[in-house]
Amino acid sequence: MTIKAVVFDAYGTLYDIQSVAAITEETFPGYGDIITQIWRIKQLEYTWLRSLMRRYEDFSVITRDSLAYTLRALGLSYDAAAFDRIMDKYLHLDLYPDAATSLASLKGMKLAILSNGSSEMLNALVKNTGLERVLDATISVDRKRIFKPAPEAYSLIEEVLGVPMHEVLFVSSNPWDACGAKSFGLNVAWIERVTPQAMAEACVRSNVVAPLTMFRALRTQMDELGVAPDHRIHALSELSSLIARYP
Repeated sequence: MTIKAVVFDAYGTLYDIQSVAAITEETFPGYGDIITQIWRIKQLEYTWLRSLMRRYEDFSVITRDSLAYTLRALGLSYDAAAFDRIMDKYLHLDLYPDAATSLASLKGMKLAILSNGSSEMLNALVKNTGLERVLDATISVDRKRIFKPAPEAYSLIEEVLGVPMHEVLFVSSNPWDACGAKSFGLNVAWIERVTPQAMAEACVRSNVVAPLTMFRALRTQMDELGVAPDHRIHALSELSSLIARYP
């Protein structure tokens, strides 16, 4: 089997969603960390709920609604300017440190993003971080109006890139996404950035479990869904050596 295309999830895989904490902490001192955790959890829940309800709204709406929920749940008052300042960070998320060099090392491969993000959000994010120079496509689930991990979302890879799924390696740090892609039939590499050992150490250091530790327990460990990714790596920088093992 030959790998001809590598397709990446965006949020949490190439882009560090926790980089929003700088602006949330600046806007709401003392609440920055917990805002980012609740916001992300509700953001994901809203994609799944809207897919099940067949009431699709693009990811910009999802992201705004989940932020509004978070601030209301925490009893935080805000004005439109503060809200928009936080939202704007989603167009300027930080790349993981090894992202740009890792993509550059995959010469000869078709490279793409497949994301729940809206086309407008993704195009702005890719442009603002310079990835448009190395990507062949930035694919949004907007085309199917249903969010990952629905099979229809992953079907966009072959439709857009023209590469059959057995020649695609899909890369995600989100366990639910890795499971969804594998269930669809793709070759999958899961980035395990947080290990159970690190989780255990974080818990025993304090009698109170920090919000980030709780988030990691809920969102960074492999799910029990009856499918498993083909490969488990710990950083994007491991991809070139992984792909070299394919014929």
